[in-house]
Amino acid sequence: MATHRRFDRAARLLGDDGIAKLAHSTVTVFGLGGVGSFAAEGLVRSGVGRIILVDFDRICVTNVNRQLHAMKGTLGKPKVEVMAERLRMINPDAVIETRNEFYGAETSARLLVPEPDVVIDAIDNQTAKMHLIATCLRERIRIVSAMGSAARLDPTQVRTADLSETRIDPFARALRHNLRKKYGFDFGKPIGVTAVFSEEPPLEPYELAYDRDGFQCVCPGGENGLNDCGHRNRVEGSLAFVPSVFGMTAASVAVKLISGVATHARITTAPSVEAS
Repeated sequence: MATHRRFDRAARLLGDDGIAKLAHSTVTVFGLGGVGSFAAEGLVRSGVGRIILVDFDRICVTNVNRQLHAMKGTLGKPKVEVMAERLRMINPDAVIETRNEFYGAETSARLLVPEPDVVIDAIDNQTAKMHLIATCLRERIRIVSAMGSAARLDPTQVRTADLSETRIDPFARALRHNLRKKYGFDFGKPIGVTAVFSEEPPLEPYELAYDRDGFQCVCPGGENGLNDCGHRNRVEGSLAFVPSVFGMTAASVAVKLISGVATHARITTAPSVEAS
């Protein structure tokens, strides 16, 4: 299959064979917030042929500062539907499927069908996240899992490592503790989950003027019985440039896993100029 000119620049890094592998691959993205929306876009712009979007939430005005689908005219709409429309405009040949559902033990089996080549986990609910990680390891599905991207300002401190080897991030530390307790994971050795995390210590959120009478959720569907935003004791701050790097980093790991690109063997010292 000839490479479409749409992916000319990608093919010059990955080769025709790499692009062909991506075109015939499936990636499922769980969670379409600041991390997941950028991950999904990174995947479709890289030539992944089938992307399954999973998120139960609707777009909120508070998403505008960091989530790709949040803009004028989309507030209140399902995240999966708006994101799918955007991705289809980028690559009309891609198959974009939507699952407007909350991932959990009851929905896991059907949400992992068809079995993806890679899962990108951008879930922020720890119970759901733990179940997804444990399920993917049991079923031998490759998974890239995003840790805490909120409360950071420095995108240059984003890193990847096996989940057993993350540093600084208190979300990852709590996740390991809970996975060890509930699922018996041994983090004394690599477990085979690529984690995207930050080495920047999280920053305390400011209290805002409209918080003085207590936090009030303004999101549509915020009281959903699954991940109610009105029950939060603390709302972390976030800016676009850290979650976006988390998402694009997760997408890069997935693309490299699928394409099998060997970057170490092709490094050149010659100066390069990027053509428009």
